[in-house]
Amino acid sequence: MKSAAAVIPSLDRLLNQPALEELLAHHGRTQVKSALRAHLDDLRRAALSGSLNPASLGDDHVAAALEQKLGAVTKPYLRPVFNLTGTVLHTNLGRAVLPEESIRAASQAMGMPVNLEYDLDSGRRGERDTVVEELLCELTGAEAATVVNNNAAAVLLILSALAARREVVVSRGELIEIGGSFRIPDIMRQAGAKLVEVGTTNRTHATDYAGAIGPRTAALMKVHTSNYVINGFTHSVELDELAKLSKAHSVPVIADLGSGSLVDLTRWGLPKEPTVRETITAGADLACFSGDKLLGGPQAGLIVGRADLIDKLKKHPLKRALRVGKLTLAALEPVLALYRAPEFLAERLTTLRQLTRSAGALHAQAVRMQPIVQQAVGAAYEVSSAPMSSQIGSGALPVDRLPSHGLTIRTAGGKRGGLDRLEARLRALPRPVIGRIADNTLWLDLRCLEPAEEPEFIAQWTALAR
Repeated sequence: MKSAAAVIPSLDRLLNQPALEELLAHHGRTQVKSALRAHLDDLRRAALSGSLNPASLGDDHVAAALEQKLGAVTKPYLRPVFNLTGTVLHTNLGRAVLPEESIRAASQAMGMPVNLEYDLDSGRRGERDTVVEELLCELTGAEAATVVNNNAAAVLLILSALAARREVVVSRGELIEIGGSFRIPDIMRQAGAKLVEVGTTNRTHATDYAGAIGPRTAALMKVHTSNYVINGFTHSVELDELAKLSKAHSVPVIADLGSGSLVDLTRWGLPKEPTVRETITAGADLACFSGDKLLGGPQAGLIVGRADLIDKLKKHPLKRALRVGKLTLAALEPVLALYRAPEFLAERLTTLRQLTRSAGALHAQAVRMQPIVQQAVGAAYEVSSAPMSSQIGSGALPVDRLPSHGLTIRTAGGKRGGLDRLEARLRALPRPVIGRIADNTLWLDLRCLEPAEEPEFIAQWTALAR
């Protein structure tokens, strides 16, 4: 009498069965064979333990099991999600969502050769920064510009090229730490520059900077404290005052703007943030800022300022290690071009569109979504439309809140465990829904749910109900 394990079909026989033809055509013989071998091992272990279900030996059952295994293995790690956290520029969710113009440009650059470092006019080798340098100068009033892979890299390059083995003066109140434990003092050491701290945490004066300037001073640095605010008995030196001091002593002023903004956000009712043009006009010799925060573009570190200083940065060996590729430049150029027509910006730039959605429109959206979500989660939960407060995120204007609206979900019994289970189910959807749990409530802020995405969003809740 044959043992249970002996009746398990062979790998070679199964590979030649019609039930596996579609899997082989889609995934290839190598992947299917590997998955099939692992599945047969599972069946043998079940047979030896006496728990084998004879029905699982059928060709169709084997094919279904393989389809599930291969689907899990080949699922990409990076997947689209619904950002309902209330944080528009969410670092963990990829920060800025690019506008359609950027998506098309990056897709085109992926699929064919482009003139990345080729001058079409002269027929000779060109410089990749040329792709966006003219635009950056036009929008900021700077003499020259260059691009690296993020703003931390921009600070590192500036200090390495201009201040190695020399001193940089910074106010103690601006020695910030941003996400990922990036600290100004640490980056100074990595660049080989010596940090000279002046003033106190809450008050720094021009005389503090003046007293620290000496023969080894390479630059004065002003850092935008974008991720915190000190209130009360405070004083800081404005950039124009610092610029006068720097010119008197012939040392450059470096302005790290962090998030950076190319336009005055107050025209759309958003909080005031210094623009790059204002920073250059106030006397900054170099200014650096992020491309994927308030700018609304891809991850990049943008540096603008004096032509002679930018030239030093471009010639520094570290520039090649920190440079961006064609996809970043292809996506960045159309974003910058949108700023040429600021009257259309709130409509065409995704980040600004999401930041400027009205509380009334969000309330109406929440009212539409409430019965759909309630039906999906059932009587075990109570779903309500509720006012909320969104934030810009990624360290930009940390204390400012945007009036918003969304859905709150609470368990009928008020217990946390049910919310944890529901939140896990939402993360397991084909397009995961990411909210936040606080005060025994699951909060789903609808600010980043674009109206065009509503059909997909509704379909997922409908499927969840089934």
